Amino acid sequence: MNENLPPCPECSGVYTYEMGALLVCPECGHEWQAGGEAAAGAEADGAKVIKDAVGNVLADGDTVTVVKALKVKGSPSGIKAGTKVRNIRLVDGVDGHDIDCKVDGFGPMQLKSSVVKKA
Repeated sequence: MNENLPPCPECSGVYTYEMGALLVCPECGHEWQAGGEAAAGAEADGAKVIKDAVGNVLADGDTVTVVKALKVKGSPSGIKAGTKVRNIRLVDGVDGHDIDCKVDGFGPMQLKSSVVKKA
């Protein structure tokens, strides 16, 4: 019985022990993951973190650079690598398109964060 382990969330028993990645209560038989409630609460409270192709955290209003050439439907030429996109907005888009922006020469569109780099 370790003094650092939390009591059982079901019966408040203090005789909890670790079994691999789980915590177990011998009094009621309840099993749960260590830190499960804390991790779930932090995930619900915090916003989703969106990172660019190299791992930098993006925020609304950032300027990004496209890192690879992109094809655009209905356009004879696509977006070239190195194109700067200013004033991005992070959204919860479809198919991983999580950046809403306006690209010069193409107009408003959504991009994936995996094809841009923070400028």
